[in-house]
Amino acid sequence: MENLIALLVAAPLLGAAVLLCGGRRLDRAGHWLGTLLAAVSFVVAVVLFTDMLGKGAEDRALHQKLFSWIPVEGFQADVAFQLDQLSMTFVLLITGVGTLIHIYSIGYMEHDERRRRFFGYLNLFLAAMLILVIADNYLLLYVGWEGVGLASYLLIGFWQHKPSAATAAKKAFLVNRVGDMGLSIAIMLMFTTFGTFAYGPVLEATGETGEGKLTAIGLMLLLAACGKSAQVPLQSWLGDAMEGPTPVSALIHAATMVTAGVYLIVRSGAIFNAAPDAQLVVVVVGAVTLLFGAIVGCAKDDIKKALAGSTMSQIGYMILAAGLGPIGYVFAIMHLVTHGFFKAGLFLGAGSVMHGMNDEVDMRKFGGLRKYMPVTFVTFGLGYLAIIGFPGLSGFFSKDKIIEAAFAKGGTEGWILGSVALLGAAITAFYMTRVMLMTFFGEERWRRTATPSPDAPDVEPAAETRGEHAEPHPHESPKSMTIPMIVLAFGSVFAGGFFSIGDRFMHWLEPVTGHDHGDAPIGASTVTAATMVALVVGVAIAWAMYGRKPVPVAAPRGSLLTRAARRDLLQDDFNHVVLVRGGEHLTRSLVYVDHTLVDGVVNGTAASMGGLSGRLRKLQNGYARSYAVSMFGGTAVLIAATLLMRAV
Repeated sequence: MENLIALLVAAPLLGAAVLLCGGRRLDRAGHWLGTLLAAVSFVVAVVLFTDMLGKGAEDRALHQKLFSWIPVEGFQADVAFQLDQLSMTFVLLITGVGTLIHIYSIGYMEHDERRRRFFGYLNLFLAAMLILVIADNYLLLYVGWEGVGLASYLLIGFWQHKPSAATAAKKAFLVNRVGDMGLSIAIMLMFTTFGTFAYGPVLEATGETGEGKLTAIGLMLLLAACGKSAQVPLQSWLGDAMEGPTPVSALIHAATMVTAGVYLIVRSGAIFNAAPDAQLVVVVVGAVTLLFGAIVGCAKDDIKKALAGSTMSQIGYMILAAGLGPIGYVFAIMHLVTHGFFKAGLFLGAGSVMHGMNDEVDMRKFGGLRKYMPVTFVTFGLGYLAIIGFPGLSGFFSKDKIIEAAFAKGGTEGWILGSVALLGAAITAFYMTRVMLMTFFGEERWRRTATPSPDAPDVEPAAETRGEHAEPHPHESPKSMTIPMIVLAFGSVFAGGFFSIGDRFMHWLEPVTGHDHGDAPIGASTVTAATMVALVVGVAIAWAMYGRKPVPVAAPRGSLLTRAARRDLLQDDFNHVVLVRGGEHLTRSLVYVDHTLVDGVVNGTAASMGGLSGRLRKLQNGYARSYAVSMFGGTAVLIAATLLMRAV
C-alpha cells in the first residue's frame, strides 16, 4: 500500500501539467479531466484509509521514500511521504471536499473562457496541499506550503481584469510571505539544533533541547500559521481574497489552505508541549482572532466577506484548541473537519445565490430568496445550523468540545478562555442568523422600484443591455452545483455525531496527537447548557434586529464599533500606519544615511585621493630639466643627511 501514497499527489499534479500546458485543444474537456483526476486522488485516499482501518492503532503509519532530494554530507533531505492518522484525516478532507468543489465549478464556471486554466490551478492547489500534509519532513512540507501560496495567488487573482481581484491576490501573496519567513527561519533553527528536518528525529529530541530554542522555533511556526490561517496579526488578506471565484473561497479559504496552520501546530505538538511560553502565545492568538473575526462578520453586508470573517473566527477556535496542548489537539482537528463540511457548503450556497442574482453579493439587496432557491435555502440553512452549534448537528459536537477543553485548562486561564469561547459562540449565532435572515427571509429587496433612489448611480444603456445592472431573476442553480451542496449538507448534519459515537475520532487521532482530559472546573452538561444559552441570545438579538424590522437597502451609519468592523476593525489602517508609513520613514532614513554618511565617506575619500594624485602628477611633467633639478635636489639632501649623521 505504501506505493500508492505518491499517486495521491501524482494524479492532480498530472492534471495541472496537462491543463496548463496542453493549450486550447483541451478547452472543451479540460474541466472533466481536472475533476476526474481529483476524483482519482480521492479514490486512492479511500483505499489507503480502508487498509489503515484494518491495522492496529500503533501500526497504521505508512512511509514511502521516492528519492534523495539533497544528498550531501551533513545535509540530507529526502522526498518522502508519511501517512498516519493525522495526515490521512487531512487527505480525505482535501480530496473529498476538493472533488465536490471541482464538480460544483463545472456549472459555476460554465461560461468562463478560461475555465480550463481555472481547473488547472485547482489541480495544482490539490497537489501542493497534499504534499504539505503527507510530507515526512519540514523541508518538503515547505515545498507544499509555498505551492499552496502560489496556487492561492493564481486563483484569487483569476479574474485579473478586475483591479480589486489583482490587488487582493498581491495582498494575499505579500502577507503570506511574512508568515513564510517564519517557517523558513523555524526550519533553519531545527537544522542547527537537531541536524535534521525529519519529523521523527526532531519531535523525539525535544525533551533533550533547551526551552529557549524550542520557544524560538515554536514562535516562528506560529508566525507561519498566522499567515496561512489568517490569524491576528496576519489576518488582513482573507476578506479581500473573496474577490476570487466562489469555488476558490470554498476550497482554499474555508476547507483546506486556511487550516494548514492548524495542521502545522498539531503536527509540531511535541515542540509546543516543551515550550509553554510559545504555547501560551498560540492560545492568545486563537482567542483574540475568534473574537476579531466574529465581530468583523457582524458588520459585513457582502455575503462572502461575512463568511470570511466567520472562517477567521472558526480557525481561531481551532488555534485556541491547538494551543491547549494534548487537551485540545483532537478537538482542534475534529472542528477542522466538521468546519470543512459546513463552511464549504455555506460558501457554495453563497455562490449559488450569486449565480441566481447576477453576481450580486450585497445581502441588503437580497431577501425572500427561499421561495426561488429551495435547495440552496435548505443546504445553506443546514450549514447555518451546524456552525451556530444547533443540538445534534456537526458544529454542536466539535465546537462544544473546544469550549469544554478551554475550561479544562484549569485555573484563571481556563475560566478566561472558556468565557471567550462562549462569547464567540453567541456572536457566531448572531452574525450567521443575520446572514440567513437578510438572504432568505423578509421582503424581496432585489426587485427594481419604479422610481430609482436619488442616491443610486446612473446606469449606462450599454450596461443595461448587457444585463450587468438588470433586475435579477432568482432561480435555482443547476444540478452540477446543487449536488455537491447536498453532499456537504449531509456532512454538516451527521459528521460531528458520527465522530463522537464512542469517542471514535479521539481514539483515531490519539496515537499521533495524544490526549489529556485536563481539569475541568465545571461539567460537560453545564458547558452545553451555557453554550445553548449563548446560542439563543445570539439568535434572539439577530431576530430582533433583522427579522422583526425591515432591512434598509442602504446600510445605516451605525455605532463606532460597527463602522470599525465594516473596515475590518481598522486592520488595513493599522498596517498602513505602522508598516507602510513606518517602512517609508525607515527607507527615507536609510536613504539619508546612505547619501550623507556612506556616500559622504566614499565620495570624500575619492575626492581626497583625486586631489592628492593631481598634486603628485605635477612631479611627472615630462620635462628633462625638471627631472634634473629633482635629481640634483635629492642628491644634495642625501649628502647633507650623510654629513649630519657623521657629525653626530
